[in-house]
Amino acid sequence: MVRNRYRKGIMKKTGIIFDIQRFSLHDGPGIRTTVFLKGCPLHCIWCHNPESWSRKPQLMFSAEKCRQCMACAGSCPNSVHIQKLGEHVLDDKNCDACGKCVTQCVYGALKLSGEEMDVDTVLKEVCADKSYYDNSGGGVTISGGEPMLQFSFLQTLLGEAKKQGLHTCLETGGFAQKEEFESIRKDVDLFLFDIKHTDDAAHKKYTGVSNQRILANLDDLYRKGAKLRLRCPLIPGINDTDEHIAGIAALTRKYPELCGVEILPYHDMGKGKWNQIGREYELRDLKSTDQEQKAVLHRRFLEAGCEVMMS
Repeated sequence: MVRNRYRKGIMKKTGIIFDIQRFSLHDGPGIRTTVFLKGCPLHCIWCHNPESWSRKPQLMFSAEKCRQCMACAGSCPNSVHIQKLGEHVLDDKNCDACGKCVTQCVYGALKLSGEEMDVDTVLKEVCADKSYYDNSGGGVTISGGEPMLQFSFLQTLLGEAKKQGLHTCLETGGFAQKEEFESIRKDVDLFLFDIKHTDDAAHKKYTGVSNQRILANLDDLYRKGAKLRLRCPLIPGINDTDEHIAGIAALTRKYPELCGVEILPYHDMGKGKWNQIGREYELRDLKSTDQEQKAVLHRRFLEAGCEVMMS
């Protein structure tokens, strides 16, 4: 039974958005606008959007851009910005993400990740490119983080997007309540369903959670007729094993009507963000997957009996 909080009468009209990317070409079919919601229950050690983990707006600091003018310190009511041993550092435990310091930084060293937006504002920006969607078979993709963490807002956003005639994709890690997926299933034209690791112990080690709920939700959505495309990040030394590749191939045999399997080779473009939010990146020496390595990965999947799309 769907619980009361899923009923439309109490659906939330505002959510915390940390980015909206127009003219996206890799988040579903056609030309799309991708809306990124904050908050994620998975903490993947390779994550290229670590600022998405927290549900709240968050201050990001690029030390390499800072010229230590300390204009930010004068505007901060919580003494977050201090100089220590000649360096500008953040004592951000008291930061309330008010953004006053950001407006004072002329060098672009400070950024506020996350803004409360209402559904109408989001869709106004999305619908500005509707002609491109219509001509390319595109639409809007809701991503994260894990958008299911802001479920009530997500439900409202998807419902209104369908009223606007938009094709909708939802990128999800699958770690949410089955009832929540059921209540939005008919408003999602295509689920971009992440598979991080097919081995449960390894999944816990590298993401912080079990994959059992994730695989159960994948099964339930498939059995109920949802359109699903698997998205599988491949991280060298982490989940590029023969066992994991065989596990993905087994899923394609179990679910023959999947709308494809998309392999996401590792890239290191997001590693700098970890420092910006005061976290250490464990994979700092890992390099982006090059074209030759991508070709090898593609061949390994073919040998496992699994045709894939390579991003």
